[in-house]
Amino acid sequence: MSESHNIEYKTSWRDEYLKWICGFANASGGKLYVGVDDNGKVKGIDNHIRLLNELPNKFRDILGVYAEVNLQNNNGKHYLEIIIPRFDVPISVRGKYYVRTGSTLQELKGPALNEFILRRTGKTWDDIPEQRASVSDIDESSIKQFLKDARIAKRINVEDDISTQDLLEKLRLLEGPNLKRAAVVMFGKDPGKFYPNMTVKIGKFGESDADLKFHEVIEGNLVQLKDRIGEMLNAKFFIHPIDFMGMQRVELDEYPVAAVREMILNALVHRNYMGAPTQFRLYEDNFSVWNDGSLPEGISEEDLKKVHRSKPRNPLIADTCFKAGYIDAWGRGTIKIIEACKNSGLPEPVLRDEQGGFVSKIIKSSEKVRRKFREGSEKAVDPLAVLRDKYGTNVEEIRYKYGVSAEEVMAQINLEPEITVEKIAHNIGKSESTVNKSIKKLRKDQLIERIGSRKIGQWIINL
Repeated sequence: MSESHNIEYKTSWRDEYLKWICGFANASGGKLYVGVDDNGKVKGIDNHIRLLNELPNKFRDILGVYAEVNLQNNNGKHYLEIIIPRFDVPISVRGKYYVRTGSTLQELKGPALNEFILRRTGKTWDDIPEQRASVSDIDESSIKQFLKDARIAKRINVEDDISTQDLLEKLRLLEGPNLKRAAVVMFGKDPGKFYPNMTVKIGKFGESDADLKFHEVIEGNLVQLKDRIGEMLNAKFFIHPIDFMGMQRVELDEYPVAAVREMILNALVHRNYMGAPTQFRLYEDNFSVWNDGSLPEGISEEDLKKVHRSKPRNPLIADTCFKAGYIDAWGRGTIKIIEACKNSGLPEPVLRDEQGGFVSKIIKSSEKVRRKFREGSEKAVDPLAVLRDKYGTNVEEIRYKYGVSAEEVMAQINLEPEITVEKIAHNIGKSESTVNKSIKKLRKDQLIERIGSRKIGQWIINL
């Protein structure tokens, strides 16, 4: 057995682990084993009889939940298996709410807690009426642009002379005389008056986050922002402007338009609008978008690399954008980003939870890759493809046994034997600690070795 998003091991019981029971109950459920170490090896516990009687009562009295507690035996060593179901009502421990996300436990606070409680009660943030807003707060030019786009997309039937009131009702963006929050976000004249963090920040950086060269702040509703962001990126930030309308042009040494467009729309549609402003960051070798709000419950970072269920944070906003043809409703946004990068000869993009939000990052091809392309290669180099072509099925075993990060590390080493840990981390969009862990595993089994010093040595692959 190994730890995963719904399995946790503890060598002994402490009452602080009630937080983990709470976290599983607020996520998709899970199992907690007491008397088992982090590697899944049974160590056993001596107080199993007492815990077997006490824990169900603690779960009931402190958490208000029922969890199944089973006594297990492995070669004479006793351990407990605690099975926690998913609960449809919010569960707290001493007034605090926790949720299991991936393999970590997070305490929910502020906007994230509000959003969680809304979902557990069958509501979403964008479906709530905005008592301060009325139809007079709607920007008519944005409505006209939406209708123009919707006629092209052909995903909704509307009359040419439909009134704003009727359109909003058809889109389910009204509740009585009040606009729903989704209507303010999509079409508001001044959405920032209602939600101050509607703004989008774009920054150009040098070698580090502290080296900010210049920045811009863009305001507007979603219909306006989706175009204004692209216009600003082309005007001041991208070296080579890209054609957001035609979506045909691909710049090898810049960024594929299809990927950039999806990153913009994903950030606008799926963000937490009560959280921090959405941030676009450009460095010399990468372009990233961060929006407040982590991945939805039940969707992992690995799921983003394949067709997955569409579970939008803001269903009304997402549905309205789908009807206008802005997004796909089948969970293919991240797939499009990955495919666009692959078709442009770029490394696999970074798609992950980060600092309470979600970041998508495109990394430019190295100069070595661009040089090979200019010298006549038919296709830009994909490090993973090169590794797989060279070592065949052995690479599949690396991914299966050591994980995706280890495969990416080996691909970088194969492409550039003299590469440093720092550069590997930068190229694959992972932390240096993650890279070092993968290297440690690969070196332990002698699949790679380092010849020479850290600065002037090189790696050797033994497959």
